Amino acid sequence: MAKEKVIDANGGTVRKIVITVIVVFALLIVALNSFTTVKAGHSGVVTTFGKVSENVLSEGLHFKIPFIQQIILVDNRVQKAEVACSAASKDLQTVSSTIAVNYKVLNSYSASVYKNIGLDYESVIITPAIQECVKAVTAKFTAEELITNRQAIGDQMMELLKAKINTYGIDIQIFNITAFDFTAEYNAAIEAKQTAQQNALKAEQDLQRIKVEAEQKIAQAQAEAEAYRLKSEKITPEILISNYIEKWDGRLPTVVSGDSGTMMIDLSELLSQIEKDKTSTGTTVYSSYPVETEASTSEAEE
Repeated sequence: MAKEKVIDANGGTVRKIVITVIVVFALLIVALNSFTTVKAGHSGVVTTFGKVSENVLSEGLHFKIPFIQQIILVDNRVQKAEVACSAASKDLQTVSSTIAVNYKVLNSYSASVYKNIGLDYESVIITPAIQECVKAVTAKFTAEELITNRQAIGDQMMELLKAKINTYGIDIQIFNITAFDFTAEYNAAIEAKQTAQQNALKAEQDLQRIKVEAEQKIAQAQAEAEAYRLKSEKITPEILISNYIEKWDGRLPTVVSGDSGTMMIDLSELLSQIEKDKTSTGTTVYSSYPVETEASTSEAEE
């Protein structure tokens, strides 16, 4: 009997130890499941038996009911979505573009986004909205306007995209058109047009240059003609004789033709006429210069 009591006592002790260990282990598991941590840049959406609570947990350590409540983390950092789009312009040109959008889920809307959209909100909401906005705005402009007004067109797409998805609590931060391509045929047509415009501009510039040069030559010729006319009006017999006498070596130049020497200009007669004109005004000019006549020149030669 004594031995049986000892065995029962030892067995009871072992059972107590095992039960204690199980209880402690269970309490440890419960304790570990009673707390949760929300990472930086995220918010925690609380669900109780699957029901989403409106209360959103911020960053840090939080208490929850173990095995009853779950915490779903929603990323509230700025994220990037890059979408390939294809659209038609107003003049029916095919436009292929790549759109890069930076966005973020607002903390206060984390529960609503998880409840109504889920965590795959980029493929469910953002990508289709971007494609729709690109097609709607592209259809308003011609291919040439899409090239020349790229920034303004990007702004229009961004505003339209904001109007579509801001109500879901998704905020658009940056909208960029990273690629904007047309068909090879249209690119060739644009290049040909640019070449034609450059050639036309060069031809016009050459024409203007030739026109200016011609006008300059005409103006120069007119100026020379006017200068010659004014100079001719100012030349008088007195000026001719004065210039001649200043350079005279004492002998009258003659041009020999045939057997007798003859002068091309009869300076003797011209001097006599000037002498008469000056005498009538009371002034004698050139009287001190000896003048060789045709006769005296002949005598000297004999």
